[in-house]
Amino acid sequence: MRVDLHLHTWISDGEVSPTELVERAVAARLDVIAVTDHDTAAGIPEAMLAAVGKPLVLIPGIEVSCRVEETELHILGYWIDPLSPAILEHQRLAGSRRTDRMLAMIERLRGMGIEVSIEEVQAAAGPSVKSLGRPHLARALHAARHTRFYGEAFTRFIGNSGPAYVAEGFPSPEYAIKVIHEAGGRAVWAHPPLDCFDRLLPGLRDMGLDGVECFRPAVDRDDSLHLESAALELGMFATGGSDWHGPSRGRLGEFAVAGGRVEPFLSIGNILG
Repeated sequence: MRVDLHLHTWISDGEVSPTELVERAVAARLDVIAVTDHDTAAGIPEAMLAAVGKPLVLIPGIEVSCRVEETELHILGYWIDPLSPAILEHQRLAGSRRTDRMLAMIERLRGMGIEVSIEEVQAAAGPSVKSLGRPHLARALHAARHTRFYGEAFTRFIGNSGPAYVAEGFPSPEYAIKVIHEAGGRAVWAHPPLDCFDRLLPGLRDMGLDGVECFRPAVDRDDSLHLESAALELGMFATGGSDWHGPSRGRLGEFAVAGGRVEPFLSIGNILG
């Protein structure tokens, strides 16, 4: 069984539609996937419809952005009800925060003599996007020829230490976990930073965190085993996924987790039979 529990569509900052994501997952011979767009579950109904009749199990998910101290964290929610009041309210609030943040970054860029409008960012994002992010601003800057290539926007302007970077007014991890639980889901720490993982994990567990994303393409075997051991020691689930955003970042299915490595997690949905 081949599993990928961290995938994005163009509803947030991915490159393909929910339907195309499902089609690519089937072609890649993935058996279980989760759609986890940033701060929105608006693409889940389309993805679930596309998965009907396919040899694929689709877990409805979301990736909620939050902050603890000065560290930005992302909490994945699995098996959520995408139409629950908790998710719909979170989408509304997150969308407003992201728009305010985008306007603030545009204003900083204007102060540097770089003109780009919110309309250009929205056009670069596309009509289906429900959650504006820095990748959309980077696309708009490149389209307007302010950068020579897409990634230059981050290195020069909007990376975490860039002169036009504005931190979003992220909520707390406790809020993120609460939203996911109220939507009937399980909360998992996405791509945990190794430099603060051991210090923050016990507190997140006490907030109700259910699991840790341990298996990822950019994490070496020893670090993955450490993440897994720490999670299991605290009675939490181990999960894994590629954090795939689209073909520009490689082929879907190049990375997959063996079902046996995440068996306790998959058993929540009786996926293993």
